[in-house]
Amino acid sequence: MSFLGLDEDLKVSSRGDIYPTIDPKVHYDAQTFSGKVVLITGASRGIGAEIALQYARAGAKLSLVARTQAALDAIRDAILRERPTAQILTSPADVRDVTKAGEIVASTVARFGRLDILVSNAAILRRMDLPFASKDPKGWWDVVEVNIRGTYNFIHFAVPELLKTKGQLVILTSVAAQMRIPTASEYCVSKFALNRLAEFVTVEYPDIKVFAVHPGGVKTDMYAVADTDWEANATVGLSAATILYLTSGNADYLNGRYVSSTWDLGEVERDWKEKILAQNGLVSKLSIPV
Repeated sequence: MSFLGLDEDLKVSSRGDIYPTIDPKVHYDAQTFSGKVVLITGASRGIGAEIALQYARAGAKLSLVARTQAALDAIRDAILRERPTAQILTSPADVRDVTKAGEIVASTVARFGRLDILVSNAAILRRMDLPFASKDPKGWWDVVEVNIRGTYNFIHFAVPELLKTKGQLVILTSVAAQMRIPTASEYCVSKFALNRLAEFVTVEYPDIKVFAVHPGGVKTDMYAVADTDWEANATVGLSAATILYLTSGNADYLNGRYVSSTWDLGEVERDWKEKILAQNGLVSKLSIPV
């Protein structure tokens, strides 16, 4: 199965790695995120770790969340080896724990004085081998709970702080939200719900910019768990650079919308921006026969 980013439908070039429009070196050189505080869940490995590293290179202060302190220590040390002056707060947590989510947002603000960007990256994926009624129902629900509740918990507590800073929210979603993949219902359902949640942020909190970002098909540990024949089509560098680009104010017209890291965003702006805005595109809609 080709793990597509709807590139064919949008008729833009498909990108698998960093390209000039989103090159993060611009932000490293300008220290674009100096003075900004970024909270990242699922930050200890894979895409989350690369997002943390790129923000650190661009001058941000970091609050990192993952399941174990040992994993957080490893990514903190890796960042500090490259950026010895980086300011990093680490907090081990299960993102489903609503009390812990509130404590982490509060401790982030207590440490750094503000919160500018929340990147909700924590998620799980299980083996895609059986139709849903043949799966363990607890395991099915665990995926939904981690992916939706874990995301909501941090957004819930972050919103008041993001309103103060007119901040930004990135929700890691998936092209799977736009697909009906047999044996992957729990993952597809959870990611579809996150796309709609992003849209509600723009409706209820219009001062907060939000992007629902598909990172591409990246060969991470989570990707391997699915045990499918999906073809990887992106790198962690591409995923993270896309997020830096979006949160640097370069593509606010995509606020409240689904965005794929595999799209050439230069081409999207040039060829599709006016149509996206005029037709309220890249949001969830019911298809009506004509």
